[in-house]
Amino acid sequence: MEYVLQTDALTKVYGGVKVVNEVGMHVEKGSIYGFIGKNGAGKTTFMRMAAGLAAPTSGSVTLFGSGEPERQRMRIGTLIENPGVFGGMTARENLEIVRRSLGIPEKKRIDGLLELTGLSGAGRKKVKNFSMGMKQRLGIAIAMLRSPDFLILDEPINGLDPTGIMEIRDLLVTLNREKGITILISSHILGELSKVATHYGVIRDGVLIEEFGAAELALRCRRCHKLVVDNAELAAGVLEEKLDIHSYDIPQEGVLRVFERLSDTSGTNRILMENGVELRESYLAGQDLEGYFMELLGKQKA
Repeated sequence: MEYVLQTDALTKVYGGVKVVNEVGMHVEKGSIYGFIGKNGAGKTTFMRMAAGLAAPTSGSVTLFGSGEPERQRMRIGTLIENPGVFGGMTARENLEIVRRSLGIPEKKRIDGLLELTGLSGAGRKKVKNFSMGMKQRLGIAIAMLRSPDFLILDEPINGLDPTGIMEIRDLLVTLNREKGITILISSHILGELSKVATHYGVIRDGVLIEEFGAAELALRCRRCHKLVVDNAELAAGVLEEKLDIHSYDIPQEGVLRVFERLSDTSGTNRILMENGVELRESYLAGQDLEGYFMELLGKQKA
């Protein structure tokens, strides 16, 4: 597996509190990694450390397989918090200032970025008169000036109207699929994130509690007969032997999720109890993306 970003026990302490607590993240090359957590969970602090904008208290960052991240950060573009733009200037003028400050010689790159981000028609319009979506697209254009291989984007669709969200979403898909850019993106709009993300990481109180792919997420959100029992392994054996049920999993100790025979849950319950399984809870379950993440994050909206 080739990773663009790996962290090992990455930690940041502010005022004696571990805002980021020994995070080990793995962002695969070519992926769009959705980084999920409620406000104050540590997302922005983590991204700032990955981008070299904040020093970790402990732990390490590996970029593009190199243990010398500072040399690799030239290959990263970032949009963390608000885009740093001049409201009294046009999009082109803002890009030109950044191009010069970075020492990038190719002036034509600006034309390509304005076209790519849908800002070529903005003309002489001042940035202060841009919509929020246009400002976010300009921020992404600035992040793209170095032709990065990896983009780190903190809440790029937060506060946008539906049209703005769609524009940013389509832009990210274009950058990923057509330009081959790996993207780490945080967002609270989980339904939209699910339309672009190929992988996910969930952070709670500074701890990265899970990483998984989109296919795994789809499986976890499937409709199922959820059983809480005294012995999940025994229950699984009974289901296989007595009911020929093989589509199930055991996500945690004492919990069994059955993905077939959903129309006769009472019959399944009866067979289990008749064969020595103590049945504590039994119900049909199945969540949308937002509901699933709310449960992971402690039943609080992400």
